[in-house]
Amino acid sequence: MKTIHDIETLNQELQSGKKVLFFTADWCGDCRFIHPFMAEIESDFPDAQFIQIDRDEMIDLCIELGIMGIPSFVVYNNGEEVGRLVNKKRKTKDEIEAFLKQF
Repeated sequence: MKTIHDIETLNQELQSGKKVLFFTADWCGDCRFIHPFMAEIESDFPDAQFIQIDRDEMIDLCIELGIMGIPSFVVYNNGEEVGRLVNKKRKTKDEIEAFLKQF
């Protein structure tokens, strides 16, 4: 999984292809809960590139996108947002995969 540290790089990445943004933070217990499953999730969706974004490091982006709870996922296709799983609830591998199968 690629990690992005600035908005300019993110905007370049989003321009083409299917991207899944994974918003997380080191202190987030629910984020740590799903981290062990992320490699499996990525391998189950080889048509998408997964990008990890640290919520605290990129708080301005999170505010702009309305990412108030983590862990959260936002899917882009060729620069356009096509879906989001954004809330404060703990997410399971099955819930994340069911969400991603829509795209």
